Amino acid sequence: MLEGLKIIEPKIYGDERGFFYEFFNLKTLKEIGIEEEFLQGNHSKSSKGVLRGLHFQYKNSQGKLIRVLRGKILDVVVDLRKNSDTFGKYYKIELTEENRKQIYIPRGFAHGFLTLEDNTEIEYLCTDYYNPSYEGGIRWNDKDLNIDWEFEKYQISESNLIISSKDLKQQSLKEFLNKGWEIE
Repeated sequence: MLEGLKIIEPKIYGDERGFFYEFFNLKTLKEIGIEEEFLQGNHSKSSKGVLRGLHFQYKNSQGKLIRVLRGKILDVVVDLRKNSDTFGKYYKIELTEENRKQIYIPRGFAHGFLTLEDNTEIEYLCTDYYNPSYEGGIRWNDKDLNIDWEFEKYQISESNLIISSKDLKQQSLKEFLNKGWEIE
């Protein structure tokens, strides 16, 4: 796992009525080393085969706490902290409505995900406000990152991916490095 990432597996209390779990508790997060204050919450819904990312903000960067409300995603993060031992490395995890796992992604990472089921909904809390003036991205299929999106495992055809025009035009990791951006 990359330094600073945290996987959170909440205790789920279930019975014949359904289930209950605490998905956010600032005290609990601080106990596991997450000292950030969350300022913004986002919710997205996607069809199977949607690939979003890899996104970041190079100023006012955002830490993110991500969970799946419905469906399933392959969540991918890339370390863009130039002084990190794991710079340019990626980590991926399957987040589902069944496993209820959450991932905390600290500032300095690019984030993206592949939706593995129709009508998948994710929710994420951010440590800073979205600012389109400072948004950036790395191409999802960057050859230097060589991310294994596991298309065959999830029976998704790469040629049928649903990707925004903005994400199709993202820069490579080398182009990111040439800009000299420091993730703040």
